Amino acid sequence: MLPTLTLAALTLTTSPPSHAQTHPAAVTAGGAVGARAYVLPDPLYPTLGQPGLDVQHYDVRLTVPAPGTPDLRSDTTLSVRADRDLNDVRLDYSGPRVLNVTWNGQPVPYRHTTGQDITPDKLIVQRALPAGRDARIRVTAAGPAGGVPDPTLNITLGWQSVPATPTQPGANFTFSEPDGTHSLIPCNDHPSDPATFTTTLTFPRGVTAVASGSRLTDRAHLNGTHSVTFTLTTPVPTYALGIGVGTLDTAARPAVETAGQRVTLTDYFPTSVPDTIRAPYARTGDILTTLSGWFGPYPFGTYGSVVVTPDLPALETATLSTMPVRSSRERVIVHEIAHQWFGNAVPLASWTDTWLNEGFATYAELLWTQAQGQDTAPLLRGWRDRLRPGTRPLTATTRTQMFDATAYARGALALHALRTQVGDDAFRTFLHTYTRTRAGQPTRPQDLLHLTRTVLGPQAADLLNTWITQPDLP
Repeated sequence: MLPTLTLAALTLTTSPPSHAQTHPAAVTAGGAVGARAYVLPDPLYPTLGQPGLDVQHYDVRLTVPAPGTPDLRSDTTLSVRADRDLNDVRLDYSGPRVLNVTWNGQPVPYRHTTGQDITPDKLIVQRALPAGRDARIRVTAAGPAGGVPDPTLNITLGWQSVPATPTQPGANFTFSEPDGTHSLIPCNDHPSDPATFTTTLTFPRGVTAVASGSRLTDRAHLNGTHSVTFTLTTPVPTYALGIGVGTLDTAARPAVETAGQRVTLTDYFPTSVPDTIRAPYARTGDILTTLSGWFGPYPFGTYGSVVVTPDLPALETATLSTMPVRSSRERVIVHEIAHQWFGNAVPLASWTDTWLNEGFATYAELLWTQAQGQDTAPLLRGWRDRLRPGTRPLTATTRTQMFDATAYARGALALHALRTQVGDDAFRTFLHTYTRTRAGQPTRPQDLLHLTRTVLGPQAADLLNTWITQPDLP
């Protein structure tokens, strides 16, 4: 995500190195370094997710009767496995009214809490799931999609509805980071449980609908509706599910090769959006090629952006970034593409460590600037200046810190300090190793530090640890 405040022009004064004593990294519960472990309950979102529940795949079928309205009919099948004995399955859910729930094809009792019980906004499926066992849970629902308040902005997360006006058709899209997806479908709505997705959208003819992943099928129905199906075979967090529905122009770009992999590129624009807004997206292929040189193979088979008209931040929805009109700038496009590696393919273990997403994506802006032969000093100076009013250790302790200047600017400066110490070749090897070994693995600062020590040595790990844990800016 790139909040609006980071879109301002950035204007390097350097600070002398600090000699303050470093502090050991905080240890988060959840298992040994490198292990796939659920870090639940999350310190910032203690009611999200169910410890021990592993959702491996979501088959999501959504019917949109009229773009621009909140009404939905959903049919969601979750393929789940238990990592420990579960007395019941507790899915995050605050969406349309539940009509039916089945377990391996058979009706099963359930209870839907809506913020009035000890476990708010949960769809409790009343069937035990022993450790190591699988199940398929299907939930059908219909009605207006709800929403979840954003922790820092005056917006509602989840299914976004843009009503039709005399000059603009209605539209819908998803905007869910950090926890808005459970207002749309039942899910384990925490980044420590990434999953694959198949998404089928049914909508009126004359409308375009897109979702995260590669297009599988496209067919018309006799009743005047149309359906498209997309598949996402790389596991991603639930908030990264991207959907766009509306009257959209489709812009297919030339495919690019990254590390021997062919990536198809397609962008989607509301018909009212002028060419000046569309122009920066023509650089997507060049950006993808540059970043894959630093980060390793692009983790998906397709990429693009869907442009939306509401005044929201940009969001790195998987393979299909959600880009507001005002965010249609080259540097923002770079930021959201970088998130396809950092946040989508390499997920967080806890919302306390958003800097693992935002710091890397922000630093990608410098890598792209440098690749264009431009001076990076203003960018570095801007990051430093943003932190002069005050900073903190990189681990967030409140929801308001999740997407503050520290997460973005200090996270990026930490990576620049590491790169400066070890050199470009070692830094590139480190990034390649990180994205390869942590793909699909809930990741914590301890994992990053362990990898830094292994690949770059103890001095590099100590330097990074200083940036992570020291109260003042190093």
